[in-house]
Amino acid sequence: MDSQQFRAALGMFATGVTIVTVRSADGSLVGLTANSFNSVSLDPPLVLWSLARRAGSMPVFSRGSHYAINILAADQKELAQRFATRDIDRFAGVAWHEGAGGAPVLEGAAAVFECANRSRYEEGDHVIFVGEVERCSSRLGAQPLIFHGGRYFTELPI
Repeated sequence: MDSQQFRAALGMFATGVTIVTVRSADGSLVGLTANSFNSVSLDPPLVLWSLARRAGSMPVFSRGSHYAINILAADQKELAQRFATRDIDRFAGVAWHEGAGGAPVLEGAAAVFECANRSRYEEGDHVIFVGEVERCSSRLGAQPLIFHGGRYFTELPI
Protein backbone atom coordinates (compact mmCIF):
# COMPACT_ATOMS: atom_id res chain seq x y z
CA MET A 1 0.00 0.00 0.00
CA ASP A 2 1.32 3.45 -0.86
CA SER A 3 0.28 6.83 0.54
CA GLN A 4 -1.77 7.77 -2.55
CA GLN A 5 -3.74 4.54 -2.29
CA PHE A 6 -4.35 5.18 1.42
CA ARG A 7 -5.42 8.79 0.77
CA ALA A 8 -7.81 7.71 -2.02
CA ALA A 9 -9.41 5.12 0.25
CA LEU A 10 -9.83 7.70 3.04
CA GLY A 11 -11.48 10.03 0.52
CA MET A 12 -14.31 7.53 0.11
CA PHE A 13 -15.49 8.33 3.63
CA ALA A 14 -17.89 11.28 3.34
CA THR A 15 -17.34 13.88 6.06
CA GLY A 16 -18.67 17.20 7.08
CA VAL A 17 -16.46 20.25 6.66
CA THR A 18 -15.32 22.44 9.54
CA ILE A 19 -13.29 25.55 10.09
CA VAL A 20 -11.41 25.45 13.38
CA THR A 21 -10.62 28.92 14.74
CA VAL A 22 -8.48 30.29 17.56
CA ARG A 23 -7.15 33.63 18.80
CA SER A 24 -3.39 33.75 19.24
CA ALA A 25 -1.65 35.25 22.28
CA ASP A 26 -1.02 38.47 20.32
CA GLY A 27 -4.74 38.74 19.48
CA SER A 28 -4.51 37.72 15.83
CA LEU A 29 -7.09 35.32 14.42
CA VAL A 30 -6.14 31.90 13.05
CA GLY A 31 -8.38 29.42 11.29
CA LEU A 32 -8.17 26.43 8.98
CA THR A 33 -10.44 24.06 7.09
CA ALA A 34 -10.56 20.55 8.52
CA ASN A 35 -12.68 17.45 8.03
CA SER A 36 -11.10 15.49 10.88
CA PHE A 37 -13.88 16.17 13.38
CA ASN A 38 -15.66 13.64 15.59
CA SER A 39 -17.66 13.37 18.78
CA VAL A 40 -15.99 11.67 21.74
CA SER A 41 -18.24 11.83 24.79
CA LEU A 42 -21.60 13.17 25.93
CA ASP A 43 -20.62 13.34 29.62
CA PRO A 44 -18.45 15.30 29.76
CA PRO A 45 -19.16 16.83 26.32
CA LEU A 46 -16.01 16.17 24.29
CA VAL A 47 -15.13 16.43 20.59
CA LEU A 48 -11.90 15.88 18.67
CA TRP A 49 -10.13 17.03 15.54
CA SER A 50 -6.59 16.60 14.24
CA LEU A 51 -3.90 18.83 12.79
CA ALA A 52 -0.70 17.95 10.93
CA ARG A 53 2.36 18.29 13.18
CA ARG A 54 4.08 20.42 10.56
CA ALA A 55 1.17 22.91 10.28
CA GLY A 56 2.28 26.50 10.76
CA SER A 57 -0.67 27.07 13.08
CA MET A 58 0.30 24.20 15.41
CA PRO A 59 1.91 26.45 18.09
CA VAL A 60 -1.17 28.70 18.25
CA PHE A 61 -3.61 25.79 18.63
CA SER A 62 -1.34 24.01 21.12
CA ARG A 63 -0.98 27.05 23.38
CA GLY A 64 -4.48 28.49 23.02
CA SER A 65 -6.93 27.98 25.87
CA HIS A 66 -9.99 27.79 23.58
CA TYR A 67 -10.95 27.17 19.97
CA ALA A 68 -14.19 26.99 18.01
CA ILE A 69 -15.16 24.24 15.61
CA ASN A 70 -17.48 25.75 13.02
CA ILE A 71 -19.47 23.11 11.10
CA LEU A 72 -20.08 24.56 7.65
CA ALA A 73 -23.41 24.78 5.90
CA ALA A 74 -23.90 23.94 2.22
CA ASP A 75 -23.81 27.63 1.27
CA GLN A 76 -20.33 28.07 2.80
CA LYS A 77 -18.23 26.20 0.21
CA GLU A 78 -16.29 29.37 -0.67
CA LEU A 79 -15.47 29.86 3.01
CA ALA A 80 -14.13 26.29 3.21
CA GLN A 81 -11.89 26.96 0.21
CA ARG A 82 -10.76 30.32 1.59
CA PHE A 83 -9.65 28.83 4.93
CA ALA A 84 -7.79 26.07 3.04
CA THR A 85 -5.80 28.65 1.04
CA ARG A 86 -2.29 29.58 2.17
CA ASP A 87 -0.76 33.03 2.49
CA ILE A 88 -3.96 35.09 2.57
CA ASP A 89 -5.85 36.94 5.30
CA ARG A 90 -8.48 34.26 5.80
CA PHE A 91 -10.64 36.47 8.02
CA ALA A 92 -10.75 39.50 5.69
CA GLY A 93 -14.41 40.36 5.13
CA VAL A 94 -15.63 37.31 7.09
CA ALA A 95 -18.43 37.88 9.61
CA TRP A 96 -17.65 36.47 13.06
CA HIS A 97 -18.16 37.15 16.73
CA GLU A 98 -16.13 36.38 19.83
CA GLY A 99 -16.88 33.05 21.47
CA ALA A 100 -15.65 31.27 24.58
CA GLY A 101 -12.10 32.25 25.49
CA GLY A 102 -12.01 34.75 22.62
CA ALA A 103 -12.16 32.12 19.87
CA PRO A 104 -13.76 33.46 16.66
CA VAL A 105 -17.19 32.00 15.88
CA LEU A 106 -18.12 32.26 12.20
CA GLU A 107 -21.54 33.63 11.28
CA GLY A 108 -23.86 31.35 9.32
CA ALA A 109 -22.34 28.02 10.38
CA ALA A 110 -24.64 25.02 10.56
CA ALA A 111 -23.34 24.33 14.09
CA VAL A 112 -20.58 25.59 16.37
CA PHE A 113 -18.74 23.93 19.24
CA GLU A 114 -16.88 26.37 21.52
CA CYS A 115 -14.21 24.32 23.26
CA ALA A 116 -11.65 24.52 26.02
CA ASN A 117 -8.40 23.00 24.77
CA ARG A 118 -8.52 19.94 27.07
CA SER A 119 -5.83 17.55 25.79
CA ARG A 120 -3.60 16.59 22.86
CA TYR A 121 -2.29 13.26 21.64
CA GLU A 122 0.56 12.89 19.17
CA GLU A 123 -0.12 10.09 16.69
CA GLY A 124 1.75 9.56 13.44
CA ASP A 125 2.15 12.82 11.54
CA HIS A 126 -0.80 14.50 13.31
CA VAL A 127 -1.81 15.77 16.73
CA ILE A 128 -5.29 14.89 17.96
CA PHE A 129 -6.93 17.74 19.88
CA VAL A 130 -9.68 16.90 22.36
CA GLY A 131 -11.90 19.83 23.26
CA GLU A 132 -14.33 20.12 26.14
CA VAL A 133 -17.43 21.80 24.76
CA GLU A 134 -18.41 24.81 26.85
CA ARG A 135 -21.11 26.08 24.48
CA CYS A 136 -22.68 24.82 21.28
CA SER A 137 -25.32 26.02 18.88
CA SER A 138 -26.93 24.89 15.65
CA ARG A 139 -28.91 26.54 12.87
CA LEU A 140 -32.26 24.84 12.43
CA GLY A 141 -32.79 23.61 8.86
CA ALA A 142 -29.21 24.25 7.71
CA GLN A 143 -28.00 21.81 5.07
CA PRO A 144 -24.48 20.48 5.70
CA LEU A 145 -21.47 20.93 3.46
CA ILE A 146 -20.08 17.45 2.72
CA PHE A 147 -16.65 16.44 1.39
CA HIS A 148 -16.23 13.15 -0.49
CA GLY A 149 -13.67 11.96 -3.02
CA GLY A 150 -12.02 15.37 -3.24
CA ARG A 151 -15.29 17.20 -4.03
CA TYR A 152 -17.91 19.16 -2.11
CA PHE A 153 -21.53 18.02 -1.91
CA THR A 154 -24.64 18.82 0.00
CA GLU A 155 -27.14 16.49 1.54
CA LEU A 156 -29.29 14.46 -0.81
CA PRO A 157 -32.18 12.41 0.55
CA ILE A 158 -32.30 8.73 -0.36
